Amino acid sequence: MPSLRFCLAWLLTASCVTLGACAQSGARAGSVALPADRVMASEATLDWSVQAAEQGERSAPEDSFEERARRVFGTQSLSAADLPGRNLDSDLLYKFLLAEIAGQRGSYQIAAQAYLDMARSTRDPRVARRATELALYGKQTEMALEAAKIWLAAEKGSSAARQTLVALFVTTNNLQSARPLLREILSAEGANAGPSLMQLHVLLAKHPDKNAVLGLVRDLVTPYKQLPEAHFAVAQAALAANKYDAALSEIREALRIRPDWEAAALFQAQALTSESRAKSLDYMKGFLAANPNAQEVRLNYARQLIGEKKFPDARAQFQRLLDDNPQNPDIAVTVALLSLQINDLDAAETQLKRVLELNYKDPDSVRFHLGQVNEERKRFDEAARWYLAVEGGDQFVMAHARYAFMLARQNRVAEGRAHLQRLEPQNEMQRVQIVQAEAQLMREAKAYKESFDILKTALDANADNPELLYDIALAAEKLDRIDVAETSLRRLIALRPENAQAYNALGYTLADRTDRLAEARGYIEKALKLSPEDPFILDSMGWVHYRLGNHAEGLQYLQRAFDQRPDPEIAAHLGEVLWAKGSKGEAEKVWRDSLRDNPGNEELQKVIKKFLR
Repeated sequence: MPSLRFCLAWLLTASCVTLGACAQSGARAGSVALPADRVMASEATLDWSVQAAEQGERSAPEDSFEERARRVFGTQSLSAADLPGRNLDSDLLYKFLLAEIAGQRGSYQIAAQAYLDMARSTRDPRVARRATELALYGKQTEMALEAAKIWLAAEKGSSAARQTLVALFVTTNNLQSARPLLREILSAEGANAGPSLMQLHVLLAKHPDKNAVLGLVRDLVTPYKQLPEAHFAVAQAALAANKYDAALSEIREALRIRPDWEAAALFQAQALTSESRAKSLDYMKGFLAANPNAQEVRLNYARQLIGEKKFPDARAQFQRLLDDNPQNPDIAVTVALLSLQINDLDAAETQLKRVLELNYKDPDSVRFHLGQVNEERKRFDEAARWYLAVEGGDQFVMAHARYAFMLARQNRVAEGRAHLQRLEPQNEMQRVQIVQAEAQLMREAKAYKESFDILKTALDANADNPELLYDIALAAEKLDRIDVAETSLRRLIALRPENAQAYNALGYTLADRTDRLAEARGYIEKALKLSPEDPFILDSMGWVHYRLGNHAEGLQYLQRAFDQRPDPEIAAHLGEVLWAKGSKGEAEKVWRDSLRDNPGNEELQKVIKKFLR
């Protein structure tokens, strides 16, 4: 009987599977043949790597039965001496066919079990590897573990087998069994163990006992203390175990060995963030001073500056990145938007036009921002040209709404409304946005009844749309239809129980327009729990405290809100509470400063008329 290692002939037959061609030295074995119509080329694929199997299903190219067999029994750089001497018989062939057909039909557990049975009897590393892959794919961990052990025993020099078995030991929380294999992997690499050391965190990250992982990593890296990756690996394990000081100590040692290592610098900055954002920023600033070409660190530094609302500093960092990468449209867009944020309109316009020349992936958003720049400069014809050039994307409705609002400010409300009505929405979300824009246009024109009717008509066709429910509540309040406002907001809360703005709007409406102050406070407290730093919710809490007679508490909330966002309506409330507490000069200053920046605001005008006659 021929042995497995001489059977490639029948496995490479293209049209059908026979055993007759599997002869050694001209001898003819007792062959088993299957008709061609019984063995069809596979429409599925069974070529899953161990890594892909661990990560879940994925697609692969269609393979023929011949190609699947070639992958299983191809020599894979194995010598004849490495392969078993098991004779090929009809039973073994049957199991192979059973496994492949089961896999083709999606019965991965049956396929894996058949391959595992073959691996047990043949001790063939190729079969064991296949059994491991199929078991992993079918999420049969214990089966995969047994198959991987056979694989490594049969092919002791296989790094893939060793790595797979390590991963399985970690998955089954067996760090002690993983330890000697990890040592072997690292030892084989010697002075080149750095990349493998960097993979330890990924491999061990899901293990639940973080302290045990830290102990294992410390043990494994002992022979490699001269490598910065060894200290990085310990730092990662220490931070995962909440050993903050140990993590910082190790990453600093890594940077001592390799002072310009950006990955380590970013890790240290991340670790410092746990203590203080300011410390993290200071560290990155110092690292960049010593390593001005560290672009990854500079990018993260710039992003953190944006998070801290330090927009001029952030723009300077992104400008440096742009100087080094002048053809990068993403960086150019960021520089443009930061310029717009700090009101540097010249720089914003220059960069936005340049972004269009660089074929940015979202040109409509760039055109929208160019419209904003020109509208801010009161170059309305140029702004209109850019707004009308927006043909799609996330900014489509907003761009055309801005154009309509510009017309309204020129006493051309009817033209603006007609323009919005002519828009053709590309999806349901845009349809709702157009309705919202038209209602807002009429609200700003003080046509409150028409604004309400637009929203009511839309809600008649889409009764549970959250955005429309919120907007009609605001419109109803303007018409003193507090019953409609309350009903709409309660329905919105039922649909979106985690919507902080819905609770806030209901609470503020009740606090401002009714005597149900305790109830109002309850809704605002709920909103504040959901969004603790929202300035408008803080304003509402300050206002309800004022209405309850708690002037000191009200002032605290209103001052916090105004410090975060000097909105004219918050200014109106803050000034009124200051006035009630006797700080009339301070109240008048808050009102007049805000009125200077917002000359048409109704709430400011109303409160000034009330107190400063």
